[in-house]
Amino acid sequence: MSMPVPLDGFRPDRRAVVVGGCAGALAFCLPGCARYGSPTTQLPPAPAPPGGTTVEASSVPVGGGVIRADEQVVVTQPTAGTFAAFGTVCPHQGCAVNEIADGLIKCPCHGSEFRVADGSVAAGPAPRGLPAKQATLQDGQVRVT
Repeated sequence: MSMPVPLDGFRPDRRAVVVGGCAGALAFCLPGCARYGSPTTQLPPAPAPPGGTTVEASSVPVGGGVIRADEQVVVTQPTAGTFAAFGTVCPHQGCAVNEIADGLIKCPCHGSEFRVADGSVAAGPAPRGLPAKQATLQDGQVRVT
């Protein structure tokens, strides 16, 4: 039983087929592979929930804050009774911040840190602070719009 020969008379050898197949598979797989330090959680901007986000004021620690990842909102209380709110998307490469400690909101991807008081950059590589949102206190609830 013979193999069909292409019309132009060219017949690749086994090595050409194997190398070509491996190169094709590699080209297909590499774009999906993460590289060291690449964002692990990139989020598109979320639409604001109808009426905004509401957080119990008592759940926001003084000098810290809470992250509502599903709503892409960070609510902080830099000093007692003063609340601020920010988006969760780091302006460096679009990762979501995921921790608040020692007065800083932290991005896990490249180490950017932001101040809980105003969302400004405390440590780079972020080129600017977190996007500010409006936070108002009413009846023990912090409403973010």
